[in-house]
Amino acid sequence: MTNTDTLDVEATLAQIRALENAGADIVRVSVPTMDAAETFGKIKRGSNIPLVADIHFDYRIALRVAELGVDCLRINPGNIGREDRVQAVVSAARDNGIPIRIGVNAGSLEKDLQKKYGEPTPAALVESAMRHIDHLDRLDFPDFKVSVKASDVFMAVAAYRDLAARIEQPLHLGITEAGGLRSGTVKSSIGLGMLLMDGIGDTIRVSLAADPVEEIKVGFDMLKSLRLRAKGINFIACPSCSRQNFDVISTMNALEERLEDVMTPLDVAVIGCVVNGPGEAREADLGLTGGSPNNLVYIDGKPASKLRNEHLVDDLEELIRQKVREKEAAQDDVIVRQN
Repeated sequence: MTNTDTLDVEATLAQIRALENAGADIVRVSVPTMDAAETFGKIKRGSNIPLVADIHFDYRIALRVAELGVDCLRINPGNIGREDRVQAVVSAARDNGIPIRIGVNAGSLEKDLQKKYGEPTPAALVESAMRHIDHLDRLDFPDFKVSVKASDVFMAVAAYRDLAARIEQPLHLGITEAGGLRSGTVKSSIGLGMLLMDGIGDTIRVSLAADPVEEIKVGFDMLKSLRLRAKGINFIACPSCSRQNFDVISTMNALEERLEDVMTPLDVAVIGCVVNGPGEAREADLGLTGGSPNNLVYIDGKPASKLRNEHLVDDLEELIRQKVREKEAAQDDVIVRQN
């Protein structure tokens, strides 16, 4: 989700492009005012990827962005207001072929549910969601997805599991307000990982108090670790110890930074010594294992070359990029033969 001022078209578009380059498939943009709705139209025209408009309270904003080509409306029918206003939004969505996301959040439950349950609970989240789902069902609008987010991992997981057993529509996963980069990454990985391992979830958002690009990076690493996505480099690296023959940590930091642009799936092992190094290196597309006096590189499971520590990062980066080029060329050949 963007965190720029939506009225600043250039800044918002720049962030959308950065998120796209990091691997985002969909980006959500907050549209809090009618002025922002007009600006959203310009942002939409400049975006290469689908945009979700995040809208609360004023149903007229939803009607306007529907006219301007939004790809999805994120609303909470409970705070849109009267039945006729919700119906107007649904009609606009139906007429323009736009799906809706029902967004339930533990921090903004309806007052009657807060009174009934005393505090946010999984049951309260699900009851809120079902209330809004019933609303759309009465309007004969099935093109929606649902989120039941909480900052508490156990609450969110329980709510999503319950909801998944009740409806067939897609679920958008998130541990909302998860925290800063480190703590939020841990909470999101645990909560979303539990659900994804259950086969629950169709889209995800990692919510961090950090640069939104970091959210995409964490999300992709999460999906890669679960083998749900294969995009970019999957690094296998040791934590390092006194046996290391090169500085594993600085090498990994440099490689991750330099190779962020690579989107081709590739397994790369970076292991500091010869205990586990050869085994891991042989299983990767390209692997480096520490050795004395030189470090040994494996390519496709076979010893290929030796690298000295003096220019280790530069030399290893070039070998990785060469392997990427070879893999891309092979993929292009397959496409040509299929056509």
